[in-house]
Amino acid sequence: MHPFLDHPGPLAFAHRGGDLGHPENSLAAFEAAVALGYRYLETDVHATRDGVLVAFHDSRLDRVTDRAGVVAELPWDTVRQARIGGTEPVPLLEDLLGAFPEARFNIDVKAAPAIGPLVEAIRRTDAWDRVCVGGFSDSRLAAVRAAAGPRLATSLGPREVARLRLLSLAGPLLRRGARFAGLCAQVPERHRGLRVVDRAFVRAAHRLGLQVHVWTIDDPTRIRALLDLGVDGIMSDRIDVLRDVLGEQGRWTGGSTGPSPAIGV
Repeated sequence: MHPFLDHPGPLAFAHRGGDLGHPENSLAAFEAAVALGYRYLETDVHATRDGVLVAFHDSRLDRVTDRAGVVAELPWDTVRQARIGGTEPVPLLEDLLGAFPEARFNIDVKAAPAIGPLVEAIRRTDAWDRVCVGGFSDSRLAAVRAAAGPRLATSLGPREVARLRLLSLAGPLLRRGARFAGLCAQVPERHRGLRVVDRAFVRAAHRLGLQVHVWTIDDPTRIRALLDLGVDGIMSDRIDVLRDVLGEQGRWTGGSTGPSPAIGV
């Protein structure tokens, strides 16, 4: 098993750092998640015009910062002046990897120009064992695998997920010998009104040696139902809720910091 996935019990991911009153994908959000005991942090990457890799979800600054413009069209000197939620700077991915050396990062590579800088950042920080790269593009994931080699964990791309779903509905003879480039399926519970994650999907993934991580689940009832299906990981914004559900089942394996704090508004 890849070291990223080698973990006792379900993986609890702080989606974009989680929502404990801090802006998404900010250093403050990740610090709060780690203080709550999280060791799996989810983020996204884009590259600026001059190739600087930032932990940022959108292609544009507009939605979450006090600046505007396309990240890929702006130099780092401009992007670094933006403030997420008006208060927090846009972090460099390499700074996050350095700030939380015990944490593992699930990274969604959002655009092709970010691939080279991402692989270089992982190489410079020697973070091969604590990074998994995912994304919504089969071609981007193939390029990441080609550049990084087998040391890097990756999730399935959309076409591989669709193939896995079809195999989960087929008989075991059709699944025999199936191979996938990724090591885990990171999927929504539903997609366009159709169920993706059910017992058959989880069972098929496990028989093929794949983990199943589901995003983004904030409701405690849905978290419990997915855990009952046997999923291997859950990504959540409500990281206080996810931790509490895992705790009540005796399955929380992160740090222990006492009761969850009240969530900010």
